[in-house]
Formats: sequence, structure tokens, C-alpha cells
Amino acid sequence: MKLNRETTAYLLGAGTFLVSLVVPPAAQAALATLATGLAGYHVAWEGLHDTVVQTQAAHRFTPNIHLLMILAALGALAIGSPTEAALLILIFAGAHFLEEYAENKSRSAITALMAMAPNNARRYTAGGRVEVVAVDDLAVGDRLLIQNGAQIPIDGTILTGTGAINEAAISGEAIPREKGPGDPVFAGTLNGNHPFDMTVTKAASDTVFAQIIRLVAAAQNTPTQTASMIQRFEPRYVRLVLAALPLVLLAGPLGFGWSWATSWYRTIGFLVAASPCALAASAVPATLAGITTLAKNGVLFKGGRYLANLKQLKAIAFDKTGTLTAGHPSVTDVRFSAAVVEAELLPVIVAMERQSNHPLAAAIVAHFPTVPPCDVTVHSQLGQGLSATVAGHQFIIGKPARFAPVPAAWQAQVAALTHQGKTVILIARDGVVVGLIALLDAPKPSAKGAIDYLKAHGVTPVMITGDAQPTGAAVGASLGIDTVYANVMPTQKASVISRLQAHFAPLAMVGDGVNDAPALASAEVGIAMGAGTDVAIDVADVVLVDNDLARLAFAHRVSRKLDRIVRENLVFAMSVVVLLVGLNALQLTNIAWGVVLHEGSTLLVILNGLRLLHMRRES
Repeated sequence: MKLNRETTAYLLGAGTFLVSLVVPPAAQAALATLATGLAGYHVAWEGLHDTVVQTQAAHRFTPNIHLLMILAALGALAIGSPTEAALLILIFAGAHFLEEYAENKSRSAITALMAMAPNNARRYTAGGRVEVVAVDDLAVGDRLLIQNGAQIPIDGTILTGTGAINEAAISGEAIPREKGPGDPVFAGTLNGNHPFDMTVTKAASDTVFAQIIRLVAAAQNTPTQTASMIQRFEPRYVRLVLAALPLVLLAGPLGFGWSWATSWYRTIGFLVAASPCALAASAVPATLAGITTLAKNGVLFKGGRYLANLKQLKAIAFDKTGTLTAGHPSVTDVRFSAAVVEAELLPVIVAMERQSNHPLAAAIVAHFPTVPPCDVTVHSQLGQGLSATVAGHQFIIGKPARFAPVPAAWQAQVAALTHQGKTVILIARDGVVVGLIALLDAPKPSAKGAIDYLKAHGVTPVMITGDAQPTGAAVGASLGIDTVYANVMPTQKASVISRLQAHFAPLAMVGDGVNDAPALASAEVGIAMGAGTDVAIDVADVVLVDNDLARLAFAHRVSRKLDRIVRENLVFAMSVVVLLVGLNALQLTNIAWGVVLHEGSTLLVILNGLRLLHMRRES
């Protein structure tokens, strides 16, 4: 706790109160009254100042809880109970400090992130020298040197060298990633033991790290629907309590036969019991704790209400390519006829594909990294595939249409693989098909687990893809997604979301491309993959920094726990109010015990919300 003026006065007040408990009765009242003033002056200021400001803004009387506490303390002093007044203020102010601590604990994520932001970079000059410059002075295209153990200053791409990059700052993943030329690197991450050169691809203000800081800051300033409702309810409730005070005062002598002194005492007790301190603290600390925990785990929310809404979802629509799948093809099947020797054929195939710039060719080459090189001259015809002559043999690599009709010996295999959504490439030698290679944009390892989790919790997964029906159906079946919209043009995705909302509301959309942006904006919750386009990230409400759908399942878990904690807090807070009002009316408690129980409930509510700070993602 920072020892500013308020906390110093509070500690002095607490010390004075403790002394008042052991001094003679003659000095006890004076010390307790002094303790009340020291510990509560900032409570009085906030109550009066905020009430005036909010009343002027709303053009109607808008009191807050602090005002009730001031009146309760003044009333206790007026009836000669300074010890109860001091106890009330000390516990209320202590709970208030704890709530501020809870909020600051969550908001410290911003401070920690900003402290991690790099300030300087080592840039190559035109002459090849290395100069140290401010990160803000870097421009797209600059070449930088990243030393051993150094922090990467800005987003870019590795040019030469390799590095084991610790990306925990942006993804929450502690295991370093091996990266080499062509791989992206991000500001705020840490290089391992190997230096490398990189080129800058984004301005300092547009890096993933900068976006994280902005998104977390925005989220912590946007309350949930429940928190907003409580904030709107608070002044109405306080007005109701203030209006009830004269009725409670008169009900004592007129309805229960109490003396006026007893009625005054019970009226102060009612004021303490009815104050909604715990109610006001039911949602905000818990929401901030949830947002902070998720930010540390690579899930960024642009507002607390989106975290609360996640638990309410009836369905989530997923874009396929780059979201559910890797976004690039990979080899799944390699088959050759018995008439050829695979070890002799593979070098020719890989050598031919190395000379093509087609994505399928790159996938085939990547699948056979240890195949020795082979010198060939390749001829490529658009739509026809590749051809080459090697050692007197004519080789052709192309899609089945190139060989139509497909030889009977291969028809069943080609049909079966195509039905699975795979792209099939046939290899022919001297006009005879001797092998095939099948490729698929395979689902991400995290996708199946995330889909299974969502289905287990009553959330219907839907896939939207521009691919043909067989491919979409095959990928959907492998992930357990029963509802698949295939052949969907980019301009049609938003209309598909609208149709789904008629049956599943609220609905979320997960995507990564420019073509997903309208659908992300149309859904009740838009979720963008962190490696997606800036447009998708800008319009989305949630960003999965590491493109890991397992983190979406974790966010849903946090949302469910947040909802459960807030409900627990609301029920507990109102139950304590009802209990204390009843005990006060029956004269079964005094002001001191009412203060302890009431403000103790506020402390418990805040601590209950802070449990979200300790949630851990399942590995």
C-alpha cells in the first residue's frame, strides 16, 4: 500500500483507535472521535465530492455509499458511541483500500507490460556500422542486430541467423520457439543464445506488444453489464435507504414502543446494515482479475462485458483457413506402385517441385527435407502441372484432371482421398501413373480439444469456409463440427452470421482475415486470431494473441467462473444486508457487530473476486 496522505492518515487513525481501547474512559471518547476523523476524512471527502459532481452531471440527487457511511458515523457520534463510529469508519475505509488494491493489482498488468516495452534498438547504418537508436525512431525496412539474450525491440522478420525466442510476454507460453530466416518476431520478446539480424515490418505504435497494452487498458475501463447495472442501482438504493430513515426512526417509538434513544440507536444500526458496500464490490474486482489473468495467458478482451458475454454464448462460428486449420497445406499421404523404387523416384519429384512456386510444391518439398538433390530441367504449364525428362524417362506431376480419365488402378484411392477433403497430386513416368501425393490444410492441434470443450459446455460449433463442400465436410468431421457452411464467398459471411443468430443468440465469430471483418463485427462477440490482419483485430472484441484455440476454451472457463463468483457475491452481499437489518430490528445486535459483519462481508466479496487472479490454463 502506498503511504500517501490518505493511507498515512488512516494508519494514524487506526493507531489512535487502538490506544483509545486501553486508556481511561475519560480519554477514550476523545481518542475514538479523533480516530474517526483521521481515518475517515478521505471517505467524507469522496462521499461529498462525488455526490455533488454526480448530482450536477445527472441533474438529480445522486448519492453514493460513502455518504451513508458518513451519516452513520456522525449519527454514532451524536448518540455518544464514538467507539462504534471509529470502528465503522476504520473497517469501511479498510475495505475501500482493499478494493483499490484489488483494482490496482489487476491494473498493474499495464504497468508491468509498459515496463517490459523496449526503448532502444541496434540498427545497421548504410555503411554497415551498428548504432543504438530509440525504438520510436525505427522505420519499416530498417535492419537490426539482435544480440544474445537481448529483447526484441519491434515487430519484424528474421533475415539471417536463428534464435530461440521466449514469447511469454505476448502469448503466455514459456517454452522458447526456434525461429530462423523468414519467421516473424515480436517486440517485447526475448532472444536466446544466438544473435540474428532482422528487418522491421511495423512501426513501434503498431506492434503486437503495443496493441496488447492498448487492449488491456481499454478492457479494464469497460465494465461488465452486471457492474454497470450495479453502478446504476447504487444511487437509487442509497436514495431509498435515506428515504427510509425517518420511517425507521418513527417506527421505533410508534410501532415497537422503543424509547427515542433506542430508536435513534437502531436507526443508525439500520443505516450501517443497509449500506450496499459488498454489493458495489461484487463485480468490478472480479472482472478486472479475470481480464488480467487472461491477458497474461495471451487472450485480450477489449471490454469486461465481452468476457461476461462469453459464458452466455449459444454457438461459435469459426472461419476454417488459418483459424481451425494451419492455413497452409501439408502432405498427408504418399503412395507408389510396386513397379517403381521409391528411393529412386523421390529425388526426381522433390527436384521438380523445388523449381515451382506453387504452395503445394512448397509443402511437398518441406515434407521431404532429407531427400538428396537431383539436377532436372522442369517445364511448367499453368493448370497442367510439371514435366521433366530424367535419364531418358518422361515424368509428369499434376492433378487428376491432367490424366483424365484416372487409371482404374488409382481411381478408388483418388476418390477416397478427395472425399476426405484432400488435394491429390498424381505422378506419372513414361505416361503411366506410378504414385500419388495427397495434401490437406490440416486442423491445428489445439482445434479438436477446443471444439470438444465447447460442445461439452453447450456451445454449438459452426464452420464457415469458402472451400468446396467435400473439403469443408471432411475438416468439420475430423473436428466434430456437425454444421458446416461451405462455398461461402467472403461477402456472404456476415449474412451467414445473421442467419445463425436467428437460432443461436448470442453468437461469437472467430476469424483472422479481412474477409472475416464484417462477420466479426456482426456477431455479439468477435474473436480475432492474433496473427490475422490488422482489420480483423481492430473490429474484433477479443484477440487470441498466439492463434491457439485452447486459449479460447480457457477464456470460456474464466467467463464461467466470473459469472459464478459474481452471482455468489451478489447473493452473499444481499443476504448479509437482509440478515443485519432483521437482527437490528429484533435488537439482537449492536452497531459494533453490525459494522464488523457488514464490512467483513465486503472484504470477503473482494477476496472472492481476486481468486480469478490464480486461475491456471490447463496444459
